[in-house]
Amino acid sequence: MDNIGLIGMVSIIMAGLTIAVGSIAPAIGEGNAVSQALKSIAQQPDEANTISRTLFVGLAMIESTAIYCFVISMILLFANPFWNKVIG
Repeated sequence: MDNIGLIGMVSIIMAGLTIAVGSIAPAIGEGNAVSQALKSIAQQPDEANTISRTLFVGLAMIESTAIYCFVISMILLFANPFWNKVIG
């Protein structure tokens, strides 16, 4: 196998691992956040609007980690900086 094929294979494998590992922690974090928010709303129904607003801001912050992992995997697949090193 030549160097270009090897870089392509490693890039695809690493992109898959980036998505797999980078999605696990945000999924667990979002599940815990929603669980705690529902418990809080059940205990204090009058504060549901405040809890929900804070929950959505927190979920957006947690989800940004998964989006960053997605962006890195897309860079590895379509704009890989290592291609230029081998070709040039």
